[in-house]
Amino acid sequence: MSAQDLRDKTPDQLREELVTLKKEQFNLRFQQATGQLENPARMRAARRQAARVKTILNEKAKAAAE
Repeated sequence: MSAQDLRDKTPDQLREELVTLKKEQFNLRFQQATGQLENPARMRAARRQAARVKTILNEKAKAAAE
């Protein structure tokens, strides 16, 4: 999902997306620890997507505060 798609979402939707990504990161870490992880690049992608969501949430919070 691109940053523009995320900017079109509401803060509540972004928080739900963040929770989903955190769960995915947990599952990927668990798979890695047990040796079942097939695509290690997915860990990096999930981490970056979570950071992208957090950045946009902070942008929206800053805009609302002004």
